[in-house]
Amino acid sequence: MNEISSLVISHKKATVAEMECAWPLTTEEMLDKLIANELVYECVILKTCNRAEVYVVSEKGSRVLFNFSKSIGVETRIVDFHDHEESLEHLLKLSCGLESMIVGEDQILGQIRDAYNLAVKKKTIGRVLDTAFSKAIQVGKRARTETKINEGSVSIGSAAVELAEDTLGGLDGKTIMVVGVGEIGILVARALADKNLEGIYFSNRTFQKAQELAYELGGEAILFDDITKYLGSADVVISATGAPHYVITKKIVEEALPKRNGKPLFMVDIANPRDIEESVDVLDGVTLCNIDNLRVISEKTLKMRNEEAKKVMKIVYEEQILLGKQYKRQKADDIIAALYRNVYDIREEEKQKAVNKFRVKHTIGDFEEKVLENLTHTIANQILAEPTKVLRNAAESDDDELLEAAGRIFSIQRFATEE
Repeated sequence: MNEISSLVISHKKATVAEMECAWPLTTEEMLDKLIANELVYECVILKTCNRAEVYVVSEKGSRVLFNFSKSIGVETRIVDFHDHEESLEHLLKLSCGLESMIVGEDQILGQIRDAYNLAVKKKTIGRVLDTAFSKAIQVGKRARTETKINEGSVSIGSAAVELAEDTLGGLDGKTIMVVGVGEIGILVARALADKNLEGIYFSNRTFQKAQELAYELGGEAILFDDITKYLGSADVVISATGAPHYVITKKIVEEALPKRNGKPLFMVDIANPRDIEESVDVLDGVTLCNIDNLRVISEKTLKMRNEEAKKVMKIVYEEQILLGKQYKRQKADDIIAALYRNVYDIREEEKQKAVNKFRVKHTIGDFEEKVLENLTHTIANQILAEPTKVLRNAAESDDDELLEAAGRIFSIQRFATEE
């Protein structure tokens, strides 16, 4: 069975700008590009606002991923390459929120599920990655059920609100504008729901979605084209659209400044690609923060959750051992299945040769053919019974050497890797 290799670009090594440059195609285009490689048997891609990860099953996984990163122009200094065991540990930790910028955040679990579902839809996933991602989703749920890892500020959205509070000394009496009411925008809105605000505006390309959120949480929906007008009264702008271009440019902010009468404007851009043109930061009274600035909140959150993280790591190690055993059983089953195919092919071929020889000298009927069928079938099963038992025991006892040797001795490793 081929093993998993992974490529990880995340907030740990890459800035927002580097993350943007590292991903020139859509996730679906990336999947198509990868699966077209004859060396790649399976692949899943996870893309979020602060990470891009590629998982492949291949005999040459490290080489494939290195060449892939080179082909899309990613600098190797911002990439982590993982082998099979490292990939599994990383994926399980990721699903529990331990690898996130905001430790314990819940959003990543849904994003892993979305990545899995897309790979299923595109038919780029097989049994090896299916096993890993199914386990990761299960472990992520277990960690949040059995520990308090996700208590407190647990998303990029809520961290953005916390950053605004820390910077401004609280949000009491402030007016907030939330641009983009997708998944992250909704998280921002919910984090603002219990604040003592003067007002809150919701703006979205699809105006109806902004209206629905404004009705649910209280606030005012504004047209996307009216952002400039309402920037005149907002104290904080948090933007999280999925647009491929800037939605708030320096020009838009400049036009709003005269209406502000010198009142400071605090802006947080948590979109990837970015929503707010970076040069707005040079304007008088305007402060712009992005995902990179949330690291401070992450470090504070991490300190609070260290004890819970230890409990989660215990779960991760337990589940990784179980996952390893599951893979070994699959490997043994693959070898056994290939061995049975080989022996049964020989059995059928030799049985047919015997039938043909009999027919040269005698008339042979259904009864005689049935006797030969049963005889060869019984012999094949008796020959295979002991190897089957030994291989299954090897899987249970973690005897990798025996499993590898069996594949080589019976020349069936090729079949085992193609399952």
